[in-house]
Amino acid sequence: MSKPLTVILADGDFPKTAVPLEILSQAHFIVCCDGAAASLTGLGIIPDAIVGDLDSLPEKFKEQFSDRLIHVSDQETNDLTKAFNYCCASGRENIVILGATGKREDHTLGNLSLLAEYSKKIPSIRCITNYGVFRAVSAPGRFESHKGQQISIIALTPGAVVTSENLKYPLRKLTLNYWWQATLNEALGDSFSLDFPSNTQLLLFQEHAKK
Repeated sequence: MSKPLTVILADGDFPKTAVPLEILSQAHFIVCCDGAAASLTGLGIIPDAIVGDLDSLPEKFKEQFSDRLIHVSDQETNDLTKAFNYCCASGRENIVILGATGKREDHTLGNLSLLAEYSKKIPSIRCITNYGVFRAVSAPGRFESHKGQQISIIALTPGAVVTSENLKYPLRKLTLNYWWQATLNEALGDSFSLDFPSNTQLLLFQEHAKK
C-alpha cells in the first residue's frame, strides 16, 4: 500500500497541464511555499500548511491561514528546502514537488539542483512540471518510458561516465563534463537503461506523454 501523497507547491509556474493538476487533486496533504498559497486558493483548494519566511505572502492570507503558518526565518535555505525539511520532520515519505520551475531561471536551476540533496532522504522524490518529470538518480537501472518520449540526462556529478540502452542516441561510456551533452534524447520503447558508477548522481528528465 502506497504512503499518502504529499505535494510541496512552490511559487513558480502554477500547474496547468493534466499530469501536475491530477497530482494536485490526488494529494492527501499540500504544503505551500510562501506565496504559492495565493495561487492555490484561486483553484478553491486550501493548503494544509504554508512554510517559509512568509515575505511574499499577502497579509490577508496570513490572517486567513494563521492556524497553518510555519514561519522559518533561516536565510541559509530557500522556501522549497524549508518546506521539504518540514515534511521530513513530519514523517512524510511520499513527496512530489510542483511549481518549482518557471518565472525565474535562477530559481529553476537552484530548485532542480536541490533534488540531489532531497533524494538522499527521500529517494523517490520527483519534481513534476507542466512538461515533464525531473528526478535525481544515484544508481544504475532501467526506467519506464514510452516510444518517442523525450529524455534528457544531466550530470550532477562532473565527469560522470554514462552508458545507455534503448535511447535513440546511444551513450557509450560518455563522459559528461557539460550539462548539455546528454540532453534532447529520445526513448525507443517502453523502457531504457542507464549504467554509471555508483558514486555518480544524474538529473533525469522525462517528458509527459502527449494525449
